[in-house]
Amino acid sequence: QVQLVESGGGLVQAGGSLRLSCAASGRTFPGMGWFRQAPEKEREFLGSFTWSTGVANYPDFVKDRFTLSGDKNTIFLQINTLKPEDTGVYFCAASDGSGWAYWGQGTRVTVSS
Repeated sequence: QVQLVESGGGLVQAGGSLRLSCAASGRTFPGMGWFRQAPEKEREFLGSFTWSTGVANYPDFVKDRFTLSGDKNTIFLQINTLKPEDTGVYFCAASDGSGWAYWGQGTRVTVSS
């Protein structure tokens, strides 16, 4: 049974940092990624990590505040200089090679101003 379990969310003040984790079990995946969904907004892609190369890719808007990394079956999302607009539920996903086939339950991040 495939499971993706996120952790590391919580309440943090603006300017602070968080490190989110996503542990995968049940099978291996070519790639994993992070998404977030802010209140009343659509889910947006934050970045992906390819296990075979150890390379992370990001959308343009992420810039330098977000860093993805991976170790064994766990990927991490380091978020620095948190802003109130970073508030939302952060989801981990795993690719089966043709798309984001598996999703975690999400971890909530709340950034206070």
